[in-house]
Amino acid sequence: MLFDQLVHGDRQAMGNDWFESVEARRRAKRRLPRPVYMALVAGSERGLTLRDNLAAFGELGFAPFVAGLLGERDLSTTVLGQELALPVMISPTGVQAVHPEGEVAVARAAAARGTAMALSSFASKPIEEVVAANPRTFFQTYWTAPRDQLLQRLERARAAGAVGLILTLDWSFSHGRDWGSPHIPDQVDLRTMARFAPEALAHPRWFLRWARTGHVPDLTVPNLAPPDGGPAPTFFGAYGEWMQSPAATWDDITWLREQWGGPFLLKGVMRVDDARRAVDAGVSAISVSNHGGNNLDGTPAAIRALPAIAEAVGDQVEVLLDGGIRRGSDVVKALALGARAVMIGRASLWGLAANGQAGVENVLDILRSGIDSALLGLRKASVRDLTPDDLVILPGFARRLGAPVEEPGARPATTDPRHRPAETATPTA
Repeated sequence: MLFDQLVHGDRQAMGNDWFESVEARRRAKRRLPRPVYMALVAGSERGLTLRDNLAAFGELGFAPFVAGLLGERDLSTTVLGQELALPVMISPTGVQAVHPEGEVAVARAAAARGTAMALSSFASKPIEEVVAANPRTFFQTYWTAPRDQLLQRLERARAAGAVGLILTLDWSFSHGRDWGSPHIPDQVDLRTMARFAPEALAHPRWFLRWARTGHVPDLTVPNLAPPDGGPAPTFFGAYGEWMQSPAATWDDITWLREQWGGPFLLKGVMRVDDARRAVDAGVSAISVSNHGGNNLDGTPAAIRALPAIAEAVGDQVEVLLDGGIRRGSDVVKALALGARAVMIGRASLWGLAANGQAGVENVLDILRSGIDSALLGLRKASVRDLTPDDLVILPGFARRLGAPVEEPGARPATTDPRHRPAETATPTA
């Protein structure tokens, strides 16, 4: 009842800006200049992985009950020691300059809905401002720069109050897209402003948001500024540094985890053998993710890799799922296959583009409502009670990357339903 009143009140406050589907993407498309919108769509090469991230959820069905439904349901969980009101947290995404308040607005929205924020090291807002808006902020970094510079950045995050560290390693630096890549400038100067003026004027609401601030979109990354007070690099300057950095080894991961000394999540795991090595390296959690389809195209959807990874290491580290979440039922499917929680990237950015902080709150409300509805139909008192038995999973759905192929008819050793490969089932009328 309280949640219904909260959402109803927010709908009235938002007026016509309220939307009922996370596919606020359409509204974002109308309001953003085309290059900005296309940067959110992203993806790589043919977009096979981008599409599979979405399509895979549609291959999973539910096995609902008709009687004995529960009147109250608990959506809360914990991730890396942080109590969350719902099993959804914000994924780290770079340069959220689709709105003047950027990551600060997203952080406030997450705090208002009782969940955590992960801040990209490529963000457009300083970590100090984001932590002030949401104390449950994790700092994300890539393996870039020499070790001493990495430590300087981590110490800044620690001093700001970051509650955990996320290391993202999956990236193959594929630049081509069959539908074309957006032109994003290195910096916004007078020449760039003149070039993009027609696009900006064609989207007056976006333009006026920025005009009221007296600033133009800032494409620098303040969290990578040198500690001596020098200027922050541009996004593409930081991206170039990342491209030229030697790839991290497992020894590097262990070293970074030891230097941080607190909750540590490794993001981008898709293989069972990598998940096991992450456990050996001492990480606290892993995120099953293919970088939202922006990495190596042809990689399966993250949700397909989740069951095998959860079965292999879910009793040793926390397992999260990042990729393709568009509705609350998607969240429930991920939890039933072994995830503790999910992370959202594009969905929160579309909400931000559509209506700022209120738009992100809108997205989180939609997901919360969908989770609650699915739990009701599945006769579950808590998100922690979900198992693969709540789903209809067709043969061939899951992918066991980096794991030995099981003999036909073989059963996994564990009997814990949250950490075994998904059962297959044939849907009936």
